[in-house]
Amino acid sequence: MKTVKITARMLRPLLPARGPASHKGDYGRVLVVAGSRGMAGAAVLAARAALKAGAGLVTVSCPESERKIIACAVPEAMVYGASCSGGAFSASASPGVARLAADKKIDVLLIGPGLGSSPGAAAFALKLLKTLRLPAVIDADALNAIAASGKILRPAYPAIFTPHPGEAARLLRLKITDRAAAALKLSSLTGGIAVLKGAGTLVCSGNKLLLNATGGPALAKGGSGDVLAGLCAGFFAQAGTRLGFTADTAFSSAALAVYLHGLCGDLAAKKFTERCVLAGELADFLPAAIRRVRTQV
Repeated sequence: MKTVKITARMLRPLLPARGPASHKGDYGRVLVVAGSRGMAGAAVLAARAALKAGAGLVTVSCPESERKIIACAVPEAMVYGASCSGGAFSASASPGVARLAADKKIDVLLIGPGLGSSPGAAAFALKLLKTLRLPAVIDADALNAIAASGKILRPAYPAIFTPHPGEAARLLRLKITDRAAAALKLSSLTGGIAVLKGAGTLVCSGNKLLLNATGGPALAKGGSGDVLAGLCAGFFAQAGTRLGFTADTAFSSAALAVYLHGLCGDLAAKKFTERCVLAGELADFLPAAIRRVRTQV
């Protein structure tokens, strides 16, 4: 299968101007289900990235024990606490979060960053994914919960799966030696978009495979993946609201997020060096990255 390199020219049509009379409802509603004691920052990074990407409304559902921390860190998001135990979601939290998604008319679910590995959090993630029939970005500990269940999830709606190589190996139950083959297999098994992170991130949908060339060692730091997941959700919410939530809009949104995320890392590295970039600084470089995509020949 031919691998196509992601380019700025390819992505430019995915960044249309926002209408002068538009409002927040025109740009999609994202629900970020994330966080646990000691990892509230993952929810903060993901929610902030979704907002910075341009999503109109972002709601965070987190363990009640972490609600105040996250609400203070991301004042632009609505934050709701859910049933928890030991600082992590409890399995019984799923119905309440599902009701929240319905009440807020959520368009895209982002689940996984910083959920933790407790049995309750894993059971919660699996139950919510089976209950909510929403376009989704599935990341981090939600991927680990799926892998531990022994059964690959095939969502009813378009979904973007964002594993790093270790998570992909757990999902596929094999050692990753051929990244392209692994991305293709994961996309086939899930019926969704596979974003296999790492040097030369791959974005795969069915028989379409894209290779990203932006990014580098500046992204090799905790929290970088949470930012990418938030960007995926934010861009998917906008594209889906405008064009419909389909496999095509999921695929293009993932490609846009991956490229811009890497470019943010490149721009940040020029200012701070590759060693000193923090994940929380990546989204600050998104405006410059978007301008470059819009103007690059």
